[in-house]
Amino acid sequence: MMAAVLLLALWSAKAHGVAPPQPVRVGLDAEFGLDNSTSAQAVELGMRTAIAEINRAGGVLNGRPIELVTKDHRSIPARGIRNIEEFARMPDLVAVFGGRFSPVIIEELPTLKATRTLFMATWSSAEGIIDNGMKPNYVYRLSLRDSLAMPKLLQTARKRGLPKVGLLLTNTSWGRSNLAAAEKFAEANKDITIVRTAWYNWRDQTLVAKYNALRSAGAQVVVLVANDDEAAVLVREVAALPKSERVPILSHWGVTGGEFVRQAGPALNQVDFSVIQTFSFFRADRSQLERFMRNVATVSKVRRIEDIQGPVGVAHAYDLMHILARAIDQAGSTDRKAVRDALEKLRSYRGLVKTYAPPFTPTRHEALSARELLIARYRADGVIVPTDD
Repeated sequence: MMAAVLLLALWSAKAHGVAPPQPVRVGLDAEFGLDNSTSAQAVELGMRTAIAEINRAGGVLNGRPIELVTKDHRSIPARGIRNIEEFARMPDLVAVFGGRFSPVIIEELPTLKATRTLFMATWSSAEGIIDNGMKPNYVYRLSLRDSLAMPKLLQTARKRGLPKVGLLLTNTSWGRSNLAAAEKFAEANKDITIVRTAWYNWRDQTLVAKYNALRSAGAQVVVLVANDDEAAVLVREVAALPKSERVPILSHWGVTGGEFVRQAGPALNQVDFSVIQTFSFFRADRSQLERFMRNVATVSKVRRIEDIQGPVGVAHAYDLMHILARAIDQAGSTDRKAVRDALEKLRSYRGLVKTYAPPFTPTRHEALSARELLIARYRADGVIVPTDD
């Protein structure tokens, strides 16, 4: 009914020479131009699916359609900062959604604070993104957090009877965030031992020496914090080792934001490789899944769950866009401060990932918790599916 009202209003305005309702703009600042990356596209797909639903139902603020504006930072912080500055000057832009890379967002935080730009984190997991010292805090997250991810990965190692852990971490703020979380967990759980930590740099062409150093130190399992490129390098190198020299790998989820399966190739089937997730379409509520699949088909070529790349990014962005739309209506305005305040006062919302009761509060800008975490593996066809861990 509301969709018909919106269409009628647009037609009537055009027919009578009256300007149609001005769109409410939402930005997406992400890594579109990064080679082999699919994370920005996943976030965009989730947002566009939600926006199509919202606009068909009448938009926001009594008939204003939502319009998505995208910018590419290519994983380069300086580009991201420039994008935030441009978004902040854009009229009727309510909020900016972010992509996968925590280091970029952390570098953007001073600009977000200075411009009071509302930022919605859909994939990035570093602690400092939310624990940023802003008062008031303009950053909200519907995503994993490293202080949740590391305990889940270490608990999984313990459950599998692999208490001696080696950490292989990216030499960035994201890697350091995970080290702090891992050390805190190990300090409180004496039956888990971090035997050694190894660091690598972005775009390193080999990681096997670091992997072997962890194994030589007694690691029964390697906990990996990596994106798709470096993880694929490691998997190919581990698969080339004798079977007796291969230990399982438990991975953070950066690997799921790119062409990891293609880059790893057949080697992935020869390595015991698992990855943390917050959501699986294979375990989604049936009615919510059916609604999502109907609507995603109107904005993309997705027809099956197996067609969805970067499932967590899609699902997080979809739910967070719906939550933001409710906050806009509750605020009754596109004023960013008013919408920020409304986000902290929303009531329960039944989404695709979970029922948020409520999504956020004045003291909690994290929408997800440890209850949503799961461990997954890649099937032989490259589709990521949940395990029983």
